[in-house]
Amino acid sequence: MRKRVLLLMGGWSPEREVSLSSGRECAKALRERGYEVRAVDLGRDLEALFPVLESRPDVVFNALHGVGGEDGTIQGLLEMLRLPYTHSGVLASALAMHKPTAKAVFASAGLPVAEGVVKRPEELLAADPMPAPFVAKPTNQGSSVGVRIVRGNDNSWRDEVSRWSFGGEILIERFIPGREITVAVMGERALGVCEIVPRGSFYDYTAKYAPGGSAHLTPAPIPQEAYEGALDIALRAHRALGCRGVSRADLRYDDTDGGDGRLYLLEINTQPGMTPTSLVPDIARYAGIGFDDLVTWLVENARCDG
Repeated sequence: MRKRVLLLMGGWSPEREVSLSSGRECAKALRERGYEVRAVDLGRDLEALFPVLESRPDVVFNALHGVGGEDGTIQGLLEMLRLPYTHSGVLASALAMHKPTAKAVFASAGLPVAEGVVKRPEELLAADPMPAPFVAKPTNQGSSVGVRIVRGNDNSWRDEVSRWSFGGEILIERFIPGREITVAVMGERALGVCEIVPRGSFYDYTAKYAPGGSAHLTPAPIPQEAYEGALDIALRAHRALGCRGVSRADLRYDDTDGGDGRLYLLEINTQPGMTPTSLVPDIARYAGIGFDDLVTWLVENARCDG
């Protein structure tokens, strides 16, 4: 009998369009592998989801991104219903989604993180939180939504802060110069390291998802010691948060003139994108794992903890 998969996508976060793209690609791959797939565009009306869940699918494939789908919310519902689902569980999802908390966990595990503080918007309107350059970002969004690099003599960012729509807190981190590095982790294996070269000034939402917005260099052309270090940091971060399934660690590698030559862990993505331009499928292909094999593995390793 074919395994029945309920695939959740869409949602209501700013990453909705990315989730829809991820969902379509994953549903297509699973159907080609013989699974019976029902794809649902999830909205805030969870009551509409209950009749679907009452059919007791064998697996729920979570293709949601951002608030509601990546922060432990939908994971909690699936745990209550004892339905196996893909990717990380409630606690790991919630920890990873709240960046300041994840940073605290990483630091306690001895992982290298950039110095950072959490400020309210009104505090930032009154004074700079640290010398520029620094990065201002929402505490609980993904896909670089709301991220702004603040450089010297730039006061325009305060206009954005005055219209801040991503909650009552803003995470401020020291800007780390150098290269954008990312690592895919699958289960207990770090698959490889990719360098991201954005076409614009930094790896923002457009660079991530627009065709040609960035180049993915896999394997990353960095010294072997740094490459191995990135693999190690990503796997340790995955374990520190208690992630399962597939995750992606984002890092910076400061190899600039006068830089410290160190790697810095920025965050963990527990629901990494699975779009045609996404990083995890690129890295998996380098490791010899095709897209269909990747999504099949996620389904066959789905579970609930309840």
